Amino acid sequence: MNLSASNEILIDRSSDVAEKRTDVHRNNRSLYSRKDFQPGEIIAEFGWDKVHSTPNYLTVQISEHEHIELLPSYLECINHSCDPNCFFDTSNKVLEALKSIGNGEELTFFYPSAEWDMDQSFQCHCGSEQCIGIIRGAKYLPESLHTKYRFTDFIQSKLASRH
Repeated sequence: MNLSASNEILIDRSSDVAEKRTDVHRNNRSLYSRKDFQPGEIIAEFGWDKVHSTPNYLTVQISEHEHIELLPSYLECINHSCDPNCFFDTSNKVLEALKSIGNGEELTFFYPSAEWDMDQSFQCHCGSEQCIGIIRGAKYLPESLHTKYRFTDFIQSKLASRH
């Protein structure tokens, strides 16, 4: 593991794709790109070793009662944004760039894109002009947002079944 500390941030550069940064005082984790990516480009492949029947703050939902812990584990450090730059394609098991991502840019995804009803809702502070406020899962999104975001196949099926 290649670790360094800078301005109270612990940096883990053990991946060629991304570096995990941990704010030592707040214990907040985030993931930053170590490469440039174009829209549609695969950032990383992923799998899982643990499946839970209920969500927790580290899981991604793949079916009604299957919530996975991602491998490689550094992917669990990707934070939420209402204007995300990447997407977890759970059918193809890849993390895909949604827009151009520069080397050193934080990787973010839209949590409701992969969670129907989240374990812990929260007030979003992403700073985007498109911020939707409280993040609770796709189940709570107004229909006007269903076409704005990309959702996993499972979440798309849940949204479609509501119509």
